[in-house]
Amino acid sequence: MKLAKYRLPNGEVAVGQLDEDRLLPLDLSAGQFKSLADILEEENPLEAADFLVDRRSAIDLDTATLVAPIDRQEVWAAGVTYRRSQSARMEESESAASCYDRVYSSPRPELFFKAAAHRVSGPGQPLRVRTDSKWTVPEPEITLVLSSHLTLSGFTIGNDMSARDIEGQNPLYLPQAKIYDACCGLGPCITLAGKMPPHDTIEIRMIIRRAGDAVFEGKTSVAQMARPFGDLIGWLGRENSFPNGAFLMTGTGIVPDADFALEPGDLVGISIDGIGTLVNPVIKD
Repeated sequence: MKLAKYRLPNGEVAVGQLDEDRLLPLDLSAGQFKSLADILEEENPLEAADFLVDRRSAIDLDTATLVAPIDRQEVWAAGVTYRRSQSARMEESESAASCYDRVYSSPRPELFFKAAAHRVSGPGQPLRVRTDSKWTVPEPEITLVLSSHLTLSGFTIGNDMSARDIEGQNPLYLPQAKIYDACCGLGPCITLAGKMPPHDTIEIRMIIRRAGDAVFEGKTSVAQMARPFGDLIGWLGRENSFPNGAFLMTGTGIVPDADFALEPGDLVGISIDGIGTLVNPVIKD
């Protein structure tokens, strides 16, 4: 089952089941469920959503606007979880290359805070290139949706925008390279954990279009990850609590070549098996 947040023409934001080209509203008007996050907090979100869905009131998807499937959760991210990401980080920062090499094989992963909800862009919403960056790239990542108990509730698509030139100057600049307004894309929906394909078969694909032409295409698979999901979740929960739950981006295995940088007007499309496609335009202002 795929759950989504959407905005109606009257401005109302609602929650529904995404069923191909239609939305089946979830009735949140009474009872304990007031938001999508409340449903994801349940021990069995599928059972809760199935109880709430109103199949008689389906609406066409093209009459609504999907928004980021986030409420009060924090967004965190992991880095250097694929060999390709390790190589790219070593290329962009020769002085700190050994840091990235060591973290790839270390038991402790790289984990960092990525975004609060107000810095997240949903489907079709712009993602930003920092005005002080000349070399920014998107990072397509399968993203774990976690309850406050760090139970894996579902999966979504994440885009971890990264200013490679800023991080490359000094790895201590990573927060500035990674965390800023409209630095994070999430969507288009959340696929509940029990409804995903076997994890080692999931492919991740990215295409970037400029003036209608494809200027970059790449793909990888979850099977190429050096760390299992459970390991990343375990480290995230060490000495840390998440009363509202969390989204955990799991790192990227697709990194454009060093001569590529996003430009205003680009369209970034990320597709992940079992979830769908997240498309965002790029701006720089």
